[in-house]
Amino acid sequence: MNWISNYVRPRINSIFSRREVPENLWSKCDECGTMLFHRELKDNLNVCTNCGHHMAITPRARFAALFDGGAFATVKVPEPMADPLHFRDQKKYPDRLRAAQKATGEKEAMLVATGEIGRTPIVAAAQDFSFMGGSMGMYVGNAIIAAAEQAVKLKRPLILFSAAGGARMQEGILSLMQMPRTTVAVQMLKEAGLPYIVVLTHPTTGGVTASYAMLGDVHIAEPNALICFAGPRVIEQTIREKLPEGFQRAEYLLDHGMLDRVTPRTEMREELITITRMLMGLPPAVRGDLPAPAPGAETATEDENTKAENPATETPKK
Repeated sequence: MNWISNYVRPRINSIFSRREVPENLWSKCDECGTMLFHRELKDNLNVCTNCGHHMAITPRARFAALFDGGAFATVKVPEPMADPLHFRDQKKYPDRLRAAQKATGEKEAMLVATGEIGRTPIVAAAQDFSFMGGSMGMYVGNAIIAAAEQAVKLKRPLILFSAAGGARMQEGILSLMQMPRTTVAVQMLKEAGLPYIVVLTHPTTGGVTASYAMLGDVHIAEPNALICFAGPRVIEQTIREKLPEGFQRAEYLLDHGMLDRVTPRTEMREELITITRMLMGLPPAVRGDLPAPAPGAETATEDENTKAENPATETPKK
C-alpha cells in the first residue's frame, strides 16, 4: 500500500494534473463578453473580432501599427516643473505620477513621434488614457507645442490621437492654461499651410474637446467613442431630461455635423494615408513596388527595341 501511495498515485496525478495557464493569455470583451486570445486581439489592434468593440490601445502599439514597418522616432518634449502647486489629495501628486509611470512604462500622458505612413512623412502625437486618465497637464501642452514646432520645421502634417478625461486637477489653473497654448500651436500649423488631422478616440472629454481636439482640418473618430465637454450623466442631472440614444457618441456626432468620418481602427491607417496625401497635394500612395528586372532582361529589351526601330537589320527568313 505504501508503494501505491508513495509512487503510483503521485505519478498518476503528475500526468493528469492541469497545467498552469498564464492569466494574460485571454481578454474579455467589455461589450459582448467574448473571451479573446491575446495574440488574435493584438493582431486586430485591440478590436473585438466578434462585435467590433474598440478597446484601449497604448500610443506605442498604435504607432507600431500606423507607421511604415512600425518604425518611428520619438520627439523630445521639454519637461515642466514638477508639482508646481504641491498638490495633495489621498496621495501626493509626485507619488501619483510615479505610480502611473511604473504602470504604463511611459514618462507622461502623451507621446510624440515622427515617421512615414504610406511613404508620407508625418508628425504624430497620441494620448495615453491609462496614464492618469490621459489628463491634460503642462507636459501634454508642451508635447503638442513640440509636435507643432517639429511639423513646421520639417514641413510635415500633424496627426493627433486624443484620449483624455479633461484637464489635470493636480495642476489647477496651470492645466487650464494649456487650452490657449495648444490653440496657438495649432494656429502655427495653419499659418504654415500644413494639415492638422485629429483622430478622436474613446473617451475625449473636458478641456481637451474644448481646445486642440476640435480644431483640426479633418476630424475622424473611432466607432462608439464618447466625445463631449460635459458627460451625459451631468447633462441629464442638469436639464432633468432623458437624452437621446447614443448621445455624444461618434455616430451621433457624425449625423449632427461635428465629425467628418467614423472609421474603424483597422482601417484608420489607409484612411489617414489617403487624406494626408490629398491635403498635401501629393499623388495617390504607392501600394506596392514592382519587382526588380531579372539579370539580362534589360539588355534583351534594348535589343528588341533596336530591331523594332530598324527592321532592315533583321535576318530575312528563308
